Amino acid sequence: MPSTHNTEKPWDTDDIDKWKVDVFKPEDNLGGTFTEESSFATLFPKYREVYLREAWPLITRSLEKLGIACTLDLVEGSMTVKTTRKTYDPAAILNARDLIKLLARSVPAPQAIKILDDGVACDVIKVRNLVRNKERFVKRRQRILGPDGSTLKALELLTGCYILVQGNTVSCMGGYKGLKEVRRVVEDCMANIHPIYHIKELMIKRELAKDPELANENWERFLPHFKKRHTSKRRTPFKVTDKSKKVYTPFPPPQEKSKVDLQIESGEYFLGKQAKERKEKERREDAMKTKMEQKRKEREKDFVAPEENVKEKKKRKRDEDGGEKKKKKKTAESSK
Repeated sequence: MPSTHNTEKPWDTDDIDKWKVDVFKPEDNLGGTFTEESSFATLFPKYREVYLREAWPLITRSLEKLGIACTLDLVEGSMTVKTTRKTYDPAAILNARDLIKLLARSVPAPQAIKILDDGVACDVIKVRNLVRNKERFVKRRQRILGPDGSTLKALELLTGCYILVQGNTVSCMGGYKGLKEVRRVVEDCMANIHPIYHIKELMIKRELAKDPELANENWERFLPHFKKRHTSKRRTPFKVTDKSKKVYTPFPPPQEKSKVDLQIESGEYFLGKQAKERKEKERREDAMKTKMEQKRKEREKDFVAPEENVKEKKKRKRDEDGGEKKKKKKTAESSK
């Protein structure tokens, strides 16, 4: 039997965007109201209480358009969203759940409301459990921000996502493709791979996407391949241990003597309190005398005459001998 799915379809033209997601309208919900109520709740930190109280009217108005009811409980510190009889979109309650999750993670309300639009998704990346050491975690989290937030701004421009680094999480909003890139960059940054490498790669990909000839080609040859390099050129280790072969003995090394054992051997352990004090005083006096003697020798070094050269010494001796001969000659002449 010949295939029928390859036949020409007059309604299927090239100007149709098959990936377009149409807006869900109330008339599209043929099933009517929901039979059961769906609700989601989330807790928020204490410092968000004042801001959420001010922004709650804006959030309520935005959710009312979709038929979603919301409650702010300041006693328990929680936000709740639930469906009503006016809810017509089944996915609206999921978007509302993401909305309160972003609000709890310190995303501003005007930005968080954009999650209710089609084509906008969110991802909250937990980064604290990726690095065990706290100091190392803080340092690597700062790399995502960069100096004056420049690295974060570059990531936002290249991925088309909104990114907020707050506490132990990184919240991001945008398209699915951009969210996937952001998650890869953040997780690699926590694994000690600097975000600048990913930024270079994303910039090259964006330029390659503009060329229609390279649309269906593999871009692997254009992308940079960074190799790990050892910054230190020193090959020898810090501590060079003696690796010469030693004679094997089945017996373990002797146990080191404790402080009490050493005191018993020297007899100090059996001395009385006064004898111990007297011995300590004598030890301090001996140490002080030794130090004073060393200082005295150092001071005397300045008064020691420097050693002369052999040639200079001989020359001076000749001059002295010549002077003595002249004196003797003068005295002999005067006596005549």
